[in-house]
Amino acid sequence: MTERGAGTARRSAGEFQVGPSRVTWDGAAMVVEIDETAVPHLSPVRGVVRIEPEALTSYGAALDAGGHHHWRPYAPLSRVSVDLERPKLRWQGHGYLDANFGARPLEADFVHWNWSRSRIGDTARIFYEADRRDGTPLALNLRAETDGSVTELGTPPPDAPLPGTLWRVRRRTRSEGPARLVRSLEDAPFYSRAMLETQLDGQRAETVHEALDLDRFSARWVKALLPWRMPRATWWGG
Repeated sequence: MTERGAGTARRSAGEFQVGPSRVTWDGAAMVVEIDETAVPHLSPVRGVVRIEPEALTSYGAALDAGGHHHWRPYAPLSRVSVDLERPKLRWQGHGYLDANFGARPLEADFVHWNWSRSRIGDTARIFYEADRRDGTPLALNLRAETDGSVTELGTPPPDAPLPGTLWRVRRRTRSEGPARLVRSLEDAPFYSRAMLETQLDGQRAETVHEALDLDRFSARWVKALLPWRMPRATWWGG
């Protein structure tokens, strides 16, 4: 994850490349070839991540009334393999692939959001909830299946509180019983990602959760910190 100039980007129907890293689609999987430099120690990160969808969905949702922002859960149920040379890491598991895209900055139309994805057998449960700047709420409660279908469900399970982060980013999730924080994966001034244990559809569920505070993201002091998390290639001529 490196900030690079527009001249380093190349795109075709089956490939997107930025600098030495690229993403390709081989007809069965998305292959991510990583050749980056990590901060703060400028150590190399090199290897391949392969994402194999169990099914691709056609579901998409507009996130605001004006249609400026859209979201698609392309592959809510996937198999993922990670093979890194530097550092030497390798594992496999189940995963998820989605995308947000739009015509305006997210902070122009959203204050805060909570998102989560849980895998329960051959289904995925997805909650996407946000506070819009116009005062209206966004609430998506979805079930995805291995046949590629995505169903919008009715009333979601109750709110389940979560402890605040070190940076005091507020967060909550949905669960039929108490939600338990298993592990923090990312704790930034405006963003949190964590692994939870929740209860959905009468079962224990492994859940990945994120919270995003866009008021905090808009703060000047936070934006001044961003280059230390996503470095600029000009720092080392990459």
